Amino acid sequence: MPIRAVLFDLDDTLLWDDRSIEEAFEFTCKSAGDAVNPQELEAAVRREARSLYESYETFPFTKMIGINPFEALWGNFTAGVQDEFRQMEQLAPLYRKESWRRGLAALGINDEKLAETLSETFAAERRSRPYIYEETFRILDELRGKVKLLLLTNGCPALQQEKLEGVPELTPYFDHIVISGSFGKGKPDKAIFLHALELLDITPEQGIMVGDKLTTDIRGGLEAGLTTVWINRNGKEPNPEIQPHYEIVHLADLLPLVESL
Repeated sequence: MPIRAVLFDLDDTLLWDDRSIEEAFEFTCKSAGDAVNPQELEAAVRREARSLYESYETFPFTKMIGINPFEALWGNFTAGVQDEFRQMEQLAPLYRKESWRRGLAALGINDEKLAETLSETFAAERRSRPYIYEETFRILDELRGKVKLLLLTNGCPALQQEKLEGVPELTPYFDHIVISGSFGKGKPDKAIFLHALELLDITPEQGIMVGDKLTTDIRGGLEAGLTTVWINRNGKEPNPEIQPHYEIVHLADLLPLVESL
């Protein structure tokens, strides 16, 4: 049965989110002053942010929706109907400052004002860096008109929409955009994939799921019956429990695959 649609993940599949976060950390930590080792500060803040994030009662919800601790270091949770988003909206300012305060304290620096400045700097720097992979638009250009295209992304609606607005040329390529925070469940939950298939009006055999995360994109795609394509740009170790149908290194490798199927 020929392929009629391609479903794409967003972060680190089409958008280069890891680079945006890494550069924001690098700039912010260097701005902390000569007395601070930027690499040690970044490691400490990442560690403290994750620990603090997981301590909140909202963590099971954010894990289910697919919002990671570093997105919460810059995102505003102003959209989404669930009560947990309103809680996150209230928690976010404190969480950002406290993550940086704890990171500094781990290096023996107790400076509330510096922590607040760094938290604001990080958020601003991340917003100013909406990177997209070099091949993204070329591949979408090749696919547009040949198959339906759907964007299937985990995250808070406000945050994911802000990412898309940072690269406004991206949205028009897609027939549908599904954000987990709007749907109410995130990848790898089978329900969000079945919802995407319904929007596309295709059977699972007629669709391909392309993503960089085995545990969400590929696991969920497999459970929904889709053909799965793992984009593994950085040589990540495979997971014997999650076997994608195909593994590629660049998005360009997707084109001959779609044509062959």
